[in-house]
Amino acid sequence: MTASSPSASSGMMVTGKLHRVRKGHSRIFVDTAAVAPVPVRRPARLAIMLALAHKIQQGIDRGAIRDRAEVARRLGLTRARVTQLLDLLLLAPDIQEQILFAESADGVETTSARVVRAARGTGNWRDQRAALGTMGPET
Repeated sequence: MTASSPSASSGMMVTGKLHRVRKGHSRIFVDTAAVAPVPVRRPARLAIMLALAHKIQQGIDRGAIRDRAEVARRLGLTRARVTQLLDLLLLAPDIQEQILFAESADGVETTSARVVRAARGTGNWRDQRAALGTMGPET
């Protein structure tokens, strides 16, 4: 909202977007242009999938879960989908760390699972980093 010099009438001219809000009998004018929405931040979908893969692998290692087929039955997924989830564990540790700390803002994901799956198929961690365009420790 800005104020300019007095106009020809006996008052001051005010410009800007105004929205009238009524409270009781008085009238209050509020500038709605100043209010900016705060983006909603959540863990990225890929981060949730990787965290689930770690939990599944921990359950298998402890013996609480027999195999991938049992995981699929318990979670209502296909065995192929469980394999895709657990294959995320084959990514380089620094790439996994970046994924786990990734966030989506207002539902916009930073990386798709399809891109990461394609990089996972490469033979070694250096090739994975090159495919994803990330810098990490040389191995």
